[in-house]
Amino acid sequence: MNDRREGDKGLRRKNRLFMAGLFGLVFGMVGLAYASVPLYALFCQVTGFGGTTQRADAAPARQVDRVIKVRFNADVNQSLPWRFKPEQKELTVKLGETGLAAYQAANRTDRATVGTALYNVTPDKVGKYFNKIECFCFTEQVLEPGQSVDMPVAFFVDPALADDPAMEDVTTITLSYTFFRAKDETQVLAQHATQAAGAKGTGTAAN
Repeated sequence: MNDRREGDKGLRRKNRLFMAGLFGLVFGMVGLAYASVPLYALFCQVTGFGGTTQRADAAPARQVDRVIKVRFNADVNQSLPWRFKPEQKELTVKLGETGLAAYQAANRTDRATVGTALYNVTPDKVGKYFNKIECFCFTEQVLEPGQSVDMPVAFFVDPALADDPAMEDVTTITLSYTFFRAKDETQVLAQHATQAAGAKGTGTAAN
C-alpha cells in the first residue's frame, strides 16, 4: 500500500515537472518570436542582408574614381491610395560621393493618410555599402487630402566597395521603395491634428 502511494506521488511529481517544462518551452518560444524581429532587423542592418541599406550622418572624406549608376524604383501597396514615383530615372556617382535624388508622392483621396516606406537595394550584396544620409523613409509621412510633396534622398556608396573582390561586377545599383499604409495611421493623424491645432493657436496668440 505504501509502495503504491509512493508511486502515485512520484508520478504526480513527474507530471508537474513535465507541465512546468512545457509551459517554460511555450513562453520561451513566444519570447523568442518577439525578440527575433528586432534581432533580424539588426542583423540585416549590420550585414546588408536582403539588400538592407545602411544609415550615416555624412559622406566619407575619401572618394574613389570608380563610378556606379544608381537607378530608382517606386511602388505603392494597394492599401495606400497614393501616387508615388521617382523624379529621376538614374544618377551616376563616384564611390564616396554624395548623391541627391528625389521622389514625389501624392495623396489621391479627400482625406489625410499616412504612409511608411520599406526599401532595399539590388543586387542584395551591395546593401552593406549603400548608405543613406537623409531619407523620407526614416519617418512616417502624412499627406493631407490631395497634397503632393517632393521627398529628398541623400546617399553615398561606401568607397570600401572598391576593395571587395565580390563587388567587382557591380556597375549598377537599383534603389527601390514601396509605400504602405501605416498601421498606426489613426494615432498618427490624431497626433498630427493636435500639433497643427497647437501651432495655429500659437500663431493666433502672436498676432
